[in-house]
Amino acid sequence: MTQVHRFLSFLTVGIVLIYPFVIWLGQGQLEARYLALLLLLVALAQLFRVKSDSSWVWWIGGTLLLFALALWADALLPLKLYPVLVNTGLLGLFAYSLVVPPTVIERIARAQEADLPAAAVLYTRRVTQIWCVFFAVNGAIALVTAVWMPAVIWTLYNGLIAYLLMGLLFAGEYFARSRFKRRHHA
Repeated sequence: MTQVHRFLSFLTVGIVLIYPFVIWLGQGQLEARYLALLLLLVALAQLFRVKSDSSWVWWIGGTLLLFALALWADALLPLKLYPVLVNTGLLGLFAYSLVVPPTVIERIARAQEADLPAAAVLYTRRVTQIWCVFFAVNGAIALVTAVWMPAVIWTLYNGLIAYLLMGLLFAGEYFARSRFKRRHHA
C-alpha cells in the first residue's frame, strides 16, 4: 500500500469516526450544505484510493447522492442517513459473499492461514451470517435515530454506541474463534 493510499485510508476512517459529532456540533452553527462537504471529502478520498476496485462504486455513489441531497435541500436528514448507507453497503457486501463464496470472513481468515479446514470454512460462514444480522439491526437503528430521534440520540448511537457494539462483537468473535481453534486444531 502506497503512502498516498495509507493517508487516504486514514483520512476516510478518521472522518467516518468523527462524522456524527461534527454533524451534531455543526448543526445550528453551519448550514447543512457546508457540513455536507465532509461527505464529498470522504467520497473523493475513496474514489482516489480504490479507483480500480468497482465494488466500492455503490458506496461512493451513495455518498455522493447524500451529499447532493444535503446540498440541494440544505437539510440535515441526508447527512444523518450516512450511517444507514454504510451499514446497508456492508450488509450487501457480506450477504453477497454468502451467495457467492468465499465469504468476507473466510477471505480474511485465508489471508492469515491459506489452508483452512472444512470446519473453519463453515465457522467463517456462520460469522459472516452474524455480521449480516449485526449490519441489518445496526442500520435499522441508525435509520430510526436519523428520522425520529433527537440529534443528540442520533449522535450518541452512531458516534459511540454502534462502535461499542461492533467492538463487543469483534471481541466475542475473537474469543469464540480461539475456543474453536483449540477444539478443532488440538
